[in-house]
Amino acid sequence: MPLFRTQWTAHEADEWTKEDFWACVFSSLSYVFLMIGLALCFLFPLWGILITLVGVVFVWLMYAVIDPKLRQISADYEIKQKEYLKNLDKIMKWEEQ
Repeated sequence: MPLFRTQWTAHEADEWTKEDFWACVFSSLSYVFLMIGLALCFLFPLWGILITLVGVVFVWLMYAVIDPKLRQISADYEIKQKEYLKNLDKIMKWEEQ
């Protein structure tokens, strides 16, 4: 069993889950590590590079955790948007005639 889910339905992806919590944690840690790492690159280059790389790993973890949910929500939104535009087109054609 994987640590984080990768398959979602549109309804499940819209709910708050542990994946959202971990994405928040990883995004906060990535921000902190990248900020400190880039600042340390000027003072202690070796430490700065290492801490910046840790920040990049947290960015990747954040992306890997939250991306499947975002893709599913986006796909569902695109379907709803197409339906809305079709209905709007029907209404506009009816008003023109």
